[in-house]
Amino acid sequence: MKELAKYKQAAHSSLHEQRQEQDELVRKHAALVKRIAYHLMSRLPPTVQIDDLVQSGMIGLLEAARNYDATQGASFETYAGIRIRGAMLDEIRKGDWAPRSLHRKVREISKVVAEIEAECGRDARDAEVAARLGMDLNQYYQTLQDASSHKVFSFEDLPSKDEVLSEGLYERIPEPSENVEKELFKKALAQAIASLPERERLVMSLYYKEELNLRETGEVMGVSESRVCQIHSQALIRLKARMVDWYQ
Repeated sequence: MKELAKYKQAAHSSLHEQRQEQDELVRKHAALVKRIAYHLMSRLPPTVQIDDLVQSGMIGLLEAARNYDATQGASFETYAGIRIRGAMLDEIRKGDWAPRSLHRKVREISKVVAEIEAECGRDARDAEVAARLGMDLNQYYQTLQDASSHKVFSFEDLPSKDEVLSEGLYERIPEPSENVEKELFKKALAQAIASLPERERLVMSLYYKEELNLRETGEVMGVSESRVCQIHSQALIRLKARMVDWYQ
């Protein structure tokens, strides 16, 4: 009985120490949650609330503290950053109130863009796409604006190379063929972006590479924020059309 009591006491003590370590990790890295939240906010529509991102990010941080394994090689900040960002993106996806009709319209636009570019061997023009869809240009641009506001695209959620590799440390070891496929996808995506019309390519570069928000991108280009939203949506639709084989 004494041995059992000692075992229980030791287990309780170990659990208490583990919880203290986890609490300390959370306390030290709470600021990381806000930093990631504000970084994402600069690239999201105004309907997304900072408090919601911080709350979901704290949940991600708590899960990271519970599951972190220092023997895997990555620092806690790297591991936690991935979990925090993932939790925030999950919250954003849950808050996507875009009607089904909007998702359907975006798919139709992407299909028409692919058809026109296959037929003509050049970039599909806005007026051509709108006409084939039975819309006037104002309706077409409004659809692009709505699509951007409701965040029905997923290219901005693609993890970076470092995130993919880090997540592999904690999830499972990817098969060699998966690594090859990811690299091929990245190359195909880079080529598709390089082939975009100049204005769309510039928006993608300023928004993703330079990490400017839509308002700042508009100031650089000398156009309104709403026009940047439209160009951004058009670029993503064109990319979806040109990358359709990867999604199928």
